[in-house]
Order: sequence, then structure tokens, then C-alpha cells
Amino acid sequence: MYAAGDVRIENVPDARLIEPNDALVTVTRAAICGSDLWPYRTMEHSDGGRRMGHEFIGVVEAVGADVRTVKAGDLVVSPFLWSDGTCVFCREGLHTSCLHGGRYGFDDVDGGQGEAVRVPQADGTLVVLPVGRDDALMPSLLTLSDVMGTGHHAALAAETGPGKTAAVVGDGAVGLCGVIAAKRLGAERIIILGRHPDRIALATAFGATDVVSERGDEAVERVRELTGGFGAHSVLECVGLAGSTRTALEIARPGGAIGRVGLPQEEVIPEALPTFFGNLTISGGPAPVRAYIEELLPDVLEGRIEPGRVFDRVGPLDEVPDGYRAMNERGAIKALIEF
Repeated sequence: MYAAGDVRIENVPDARLIEPNDALVTVTRAAICGSDLWPYRTMEHSDGGRRMGHEFIGVVEAVGADVRTVKAGDLVVSPFLWSDGTCVFCREGLHTSCLHGGRYGFDDVDGGQGEAVRVPQADGTLVVLPVGRDDALMPSLLTLSDVMGTGHHAALAAETGPGKTAAVVGDGAVGLCGVIAAKRLGAERIIILGRHPDRIALATAFGATDVVSERGDEAVERVRELTGGFGAHSVLECVGLAGSTRTALEIARPGGAIGRVGLPQEEVIPEALPTFFGNLTISGGPAPVRAYIEELLPDVLEGRIEPGRVFDRVGPLDEVPDGYRAMNERGAIKALIEF
């Protein structure tokens, strides 16, 4: 990406092993993330450009001398951040704060929207998949790199559980996976806040019981009507804009919890006094999806969840710029890249 709206396909030097804990992965599936749309809308011009992409599945081609858990020929999925798996934060399940981790596309590390990636800290990052590279479950397995784990993180942060009412703010891929996660964790009622018919239909298929298409004060009023005037026990904020954050805070019932996984676009959290006096729990952040892959993987493999249905556009690498445009214009929920 060279600037807002300017995504190009280019030939770059081949990915290669550099450190002894690296793995070289040839990418077979990748994706465009909703978070990629933030720089797509706002990035200032860069002469050198920025490597894009952080969601991918691929085949290990080679490993460094210190790598022990993956080998050449393994099909692997990578979380959207790399991590060592051994530091104090990784051991606590917070891989996003790894002391030796980092982001794809930065610091001489390849982006996931390309033919090959050097994966640092391979032992702590990559998870071997027990299927073939063309298995029909590939779309759902790819969501474990980010959006399914992020939706799950939102549901956990919102303290979703049996007997509770969960409200999901946002009908993008993360919000839709949040619906899956809320149902998986036993929510009795799931309210989806969104207004795109195709996405609402998918949310309903995933387990949403109620739909609120209004916005702002009208949305808050509608959710309260649906919950006997109290609000939802658990609110998953999956957008990050000021309006969506305010809505999420206002629809939580006293003593409820809000799980925030939408990248915040404001420096402050609104509704400070009402959330204080309502004893609301506000938590969340970038999802440590590496901590969730082993937990979610069996449900994907056994067909209990189908998060891959969020991909409604599939194409080769050459069509990635068109995929960005389609997602930015709400013409696609999420684009999958096949190599």
C-alpha cells in the first residue's frame, strides 16, 4: 500500500530464513482484514510502500536450526501477530503482548498478502493443521488467524455465558464471528446491531435471535425494548468508531460487560459517568488469537461452527486491489485470496 486507496501488486525479493527461529512459509490462502481498511482510507503517501496482510495459511518450505515444532511440508496457520510462546505474557495467554513478538509487514518481515512469508518465532507462532492444503474447510480454518479468534475474544471479554443476553455491535466479519462465539459460549439471546441484509441473514444463520437496524439513540431504545428496559448482559463492540462505542456502552445493563475488539478511533472512552455508576466492566483489545486456536480448531474440524462463511469474495493475488475496493464500499464482507 502506497497511500490511501493505492494498493499495488509488485514483485519483491524472495522471502528467506534469517534467524534460527524462523520458518519460511509458502502461502496457500490469505485474506483482507477489516483493519486493513483503516490505512486504506487514511494512509499518507509512502515512497517505499507498506507490505500488507496478516492472515494466512501455508506450507512450510524450510525452518531455521532452532525450530522444533514445525517442519518442511507441514500445513500451518499463523495468528495475525507472531510471538515466542514462552515469555511471561504468552504463558498468561496474552500473546499480543509478547516480549519478543511483532507484526507482519514491519521490521523486515513479509506481509501475509504475498506468495511467501518469513515467520519469526515459528515454534511459538505457527499451528500445524491436520488436513490437506485444499480441504473444504480452508475458509473456516483461515478465520482462526484473526476474525474468529477476535470474535471469541470479544465474547470472553464481555463475559458471555449461559442464560445471558449478548448484543453484537457491528455486522462485519468480526461481528459475525462474535455471534458464533456468543452462541458457542451459551448466550440465551443474541442481538445483532447491523443494517446490511446479506450480513443480517448470515448473523441469523449463525445464531442471532434479534436484529436491530437502527443507529444511535434509536438503536439504544430498541435494544432496551427487547430487554425489558434493562439492556444486554454482554456487549461485543466490533467496530471501533465513536458512535459504535457509545452505542455499546449505552446498551449494556447495570453490572454488564463490554468486550471491545474494534480498533478505537477516539482517544477517550465516552459515557464515563454512566458507565461508572452502572458498574460496567469494559475490557478487550487486540485478540491473542494464538491462545484460542487449539480451543476453536476442533469445532471447525468437526463442523460445529462455520466461520468461513464470512468470506463472500474469492480471487487470486492479482485481484487484491479490487478486494480492498469491494470491502471498503461494503460490496463484500471479507475477501479470501487463493494462491
